[in-house]
Parts: sequence; structure tokens; C-alpha cells
Amino acid sequence: MPRPTFRLPRARVVVASLAVFAELLGLMPSLSAQPATQAPVPSATTAVTDRAPATGCRFVPERMDDFAWENDQVAFRTYGPALRANPEDSGIDCWLKRVPYPILDLWYSGEKRGVSYHQDHGEGYDPYHVGSSRGCGGLALWRDEKMVLSDTYVAWRVIERSPERSVFELDYLYPATSGEAPIAETKRISIRLGEPFCRIEASFTRGGQAVADLAIAIGITTHDGKAKPTFDPQKRWMSCWEVIDKSGLGTGVVLGGSFKAAKLIEIKPQGPDTGHVLMITQTNASGVLSYWAGYGWEKAARYKTSADWEKALQNKAK
Repeated sequence: MPRPTFRLPRARVVVASLAVFAELLGLMPSLSAQPATQAPVPSATTAVTDRAPATGCRFVPERMDDFAWENDQVAFRTYGPALRANPEDSGIDCWLKRVPYPILDLWYSGEKRGVSYHQDHGEGYDPYHVGSSRGCGGLALWRDEKMVLSDTYVAWRVIERSPERSVFELDYLYPATSGEAPIAETKRISIRLGEPFCRIEASFTRGGQAVADLAIAIGITTHDGKAKPTFDPQKRWMSCWEVIDKSGLGTGVVLGGSFKAAKLIEIKPQGPDTGHVLMITQTNASGVLSYWAGYGWEKAARYKTSADWEKALQNKAK
């Protein structure tokens, strides 16, 4: 996919210019990862001793600019500027955890020591492949019955980080169309204790102005058709259930109450990472779309069957 050329929205031009100038002088890190609140980065030998349930989110420069977040039930990550030349883009990855205490720092620091988070050592692991797919709740513009993807995020900001709630933002840019400025997206993601979802509020602008009634596809990968999809357009949710390493996994999306699903469709795989279920919706008058994305893993002992997981989605949609 060609990389977009773009002009930043007007409100950010001065900030970006100063940042680029400072970057050239070596006064600050790359523009692609400017924090509002700097998250501590543990070393490869960090020992995490606090095992109290808590939320968390942080930029992960030691692993190719990932950005990761979690609560006591679920963990996620998405991909950053260091992976711009790779297949990964704006999809959302599920880290399957089965302990209530934080695992992000443990797993990333363990990986540096040769303890792979792709293997379950008792806390869970990462078997969920994303690649260039939407993963669990990634977005795309919907044009001419096709998805138009952004690349990896271009900037991040931590808004709040506490044991009870963590909130952050990620900025994305979409390819420009002929005669029009590119569309920019800011995802504000929040996660609280006690539920298998994170809330995502995505704002879309063009030239600094909100883009109302913009057609958006919210996607879940079917892992090349291995996952079984279920839809409930009236109650605004969709789900996939699959078996990974002999254990069931449900992924799902629930639209915010003021939004409607124009249609729900399944795209059959035509190659790696192309199989999806999609919920087609649109932004409101403020150029905003909100929804929840999450998962339930059988091995974590909360959701044993697809029916259990679908009930959780139904309850969230009430």
C-alpha cells in the first residue's frame, strides 16, 4: 500500500514545524512519538513486584514503537512508526492474559531476556495474529465498497493513567484522494477495571475541520476464515469465535448507543490477513465515532463458549 503524503491540520502546523526543527538539532526524540505524559520504560531486568489489579498504558520504544494497554481482564497493543515499512498498520492486537495483575512490563521485559510472550508461561501469551488485518476493532474508511487503511500511528499522548482507568490518544493519517486534503484520525482509547472491553472514540478531520457522515468500517479479523462470525445489527454488535491452540477465543465490537450499523458483512479471505467481518457505520455531526472492542478467552475461565461471549456483548449493548 502506498504511503500517504499529507499536510497536517492547521492547528498543528507550528507545533510540528518546531518539533521537526528540534529533532534535526537533536533536542528531542522523533516527532512520531511525542508524549503528553511520559510513561516509564522498564529495563530488560526490571522486576515487577506489585501484583495488584490495575489498568495501564504505555509507549513501548524497546519493541518497535508498540503502544500497549491493559486492565485486569484483557490486554492489547497496536503498532507504531518503527514498523512503517512492515505489513503491520493500524490493526489492534489481543494479548491473551489469564491473571488479574499487570503483564505488559513483565512480558516486554521478559522478551528482552529471551522469555517469549508468544508462549504461555502461566500468565497468558500472544497467539493472536494481526499483520495487516484490522485485528480486534481496527478501523478503515469505507469507499466504493472497499476498506481504505491508514498506516501505523504517527503520534501518541497519555491523558490519564491510574489503577482504575487509563486513557490515551493515537493519531493516524489516511492517504489523500485526488483534489482533497487527507483525512486525519485521532483515537482516544480508555480502559477501566472489571470488563473485557476498551472504549474507542475516533475523531476524523480534514484540514482541521470535522468530517461528518463519513463512512467507516470497524473490522475483526476472521484469521483467514477460521473464526465464525455472529451479527446483531439491531443491538449494534458483532462477534467472532475461534479456537486457537485448543482454546476458544471470542472477539467483538459494540457500537456506541447513538450510532447505527448501516450493514454488517463478512469478507471472505483472498489472501493472508484479508478475511474480516465488518460493521459499516458513519461519523456523527462532530466527525466522531464511538464503540467498544474486546475479547473473552476460554483459558481465562470467564467465557467458556461462544454463547457466553455473545451474552457479554449483548449486555454491553443494552
